[in-house]
Amino acid sequence: MAVKAMDLFDAYNQNQLPKDEGYVISSFFSNNTAYSIYEIVSYSGVKTIYLNDTGLTFQTNGKKLHILVEPASYPNKSMEPYVRNNTEQIPLRFSELEQFTAKNQSKIMIAKHPIDSFSSFTILKPSGMNFALVFYKLPDLFDTLRIFFEKTFNREAGIPQGDAKKCAQRVAEILQATMSFRLEFE
Repeated sequence: MAVKAMDLFDAYNQNQLPKDEGYVISSFFSNNTAYSIYEIVSYSGVKTIYLNDTGLTFQTNGKKLHILVEPASYPNKSMEPYVRNNTEQIPLRFSELEQFTAKNQSKIMIAKHPIDSFSSFTILKPSGMNFALVFYKLPDLFDTLRIFFEKTFNREAGIPQGDAKKCAQRVAEILQATMSFRLEFE
């Protein structure tokens, strides 16, 4: 059975990073609450990849999709995500996000469209509970991502199972519609 995903930095160290096409998911979890940020980067046609002090830099174009999970107790709910403090910020406004309210009153916000990254991007080294995973382009990639997000929304971000499933399905749909490389080659 083919490997579907791997720790990004392990894949780099073992020379197993896909250069033709890949998907990287990074997480940024709050230390004290279920506040969570996920970044999904799709890339293709890598020129070089190199390690630096802060993370891995990819010399290629990419597309980045943000997901934000706010617990019900989050005190800055009315503040636009792009003006929040550095550890709670994503570069988007509410109007650029699909918003779902879970049964436990947590909010899941998914970018409607990815942000293009031209020439290069850096994936930060994860610390604490955070992670950076590379997902390989296999025929069942979008199902794999859907299952991954369903589990992480539920287990890591505290979203009830039914809501986690619905939001993970929506993430997979957005990824397939806006970040699938087949669109660029047709």
